[in-house]
Amino acid sequence: MTKKIAIKIDVDTKRGYDVGVPRMLDVFKQENIKASFFFSMGTDNSGKAIRRIFRKGFLAKMLRTKAPSTYGFKTMMYGTLLPAPHIVEPNPAPFLRAIKENHECGIHCWDHVYWQDKLPYLSEETIRNELTKAINLFEKLAGFKAKACAAPGWQVTPRSLKVQQELGFSYCSDVRGYYPFYPVMNGKKYLPLQIPGTLLTMDECLGSTLDGKEITEENIVDYWLSHCDQDFNVLTIHSEMEGLKQLPVLQAFIKKAKKLGYEFIKLEEGKNVPNIKECEVYHGYLPGRAGTVARQRK
Repeated sequence: MTKKIAIKIDVDTKRGYDVGVPRMLDVFKQENIKASFFFSMGTDNSGKAIRRIFRKGFLAKMLRTKAPSTYGFKTMMYGTLLPAPHIVEPNPAPFLRAIKENHECGIHCWDHVYWQDKLPYLSEETIRNELTKAINLFEKLAGFKAKACAAPGWQVTPRSLKVQQELGFSYCSDVRGYYPFYPVMNGKKYLPLQIPGTLLTMDECLGSTLDGKEITEENIVDYWLSHCDQDFNVLTIHSEMEGLKQLPVLQAFIKKAKKLGYEFIKLEEGKNVPNIKECEVYHGYLPGRAGTVARQRK
């Protein structure tokens, strides 16, 4: 059986959206593959992420990944010294181009930093309001409803799962794990299907020691491919990173994977994986990441 890779793109910032998304679309067109985009539809409050500086591992991650040069000075000031700009609505062209070129497009959130940092404290009503704002703008611009949602920072609570179930998504990609599954949290079962990310992200890898060696821009492609050991593999990338400075790494990954016989598919094809079962969702750590994320228990 041909092994498959789905590229999932999280669009978190205005710069990543305005500049990174078009550059990625150029690469996908050149390489003749389709990918899955999840858009932060509302405001870019990236500057408020500085509150995470006291979280274990956050500062080290920022230094390892050269975050200031990666994200840009303006992005790191949004919501603090600079007003938080709207991401999609002032410039719908990248969003509409992704749809026109037949990539899968879904909802990431309304405000990435707000969801990632505040979700455990948010009520069902607030979560519903945040997602509904994103859903409404998506439908207004696209002319159809978003079928999928992917939680910022892989942050999940029973309340967020309940709201997503009520909103009727076809699937969600909120979790880090191994294969598609139906989520169980605190003993309660939820719909829809979860299609988790299976590979470490670039910001988790770069500068980290994994499998006994330091991961660099020169060897990360080989590291990723050495861990594409599932029949259905999911690599999450970011328009702010792989869409800008690290775009050559993304293209090198695609080219080498194709040479090795991997097939690139949309994330939604994870719904067709056989023998899907229920699995527990828990909060756990991953190498190279500050704080916890929602993880799939095997």
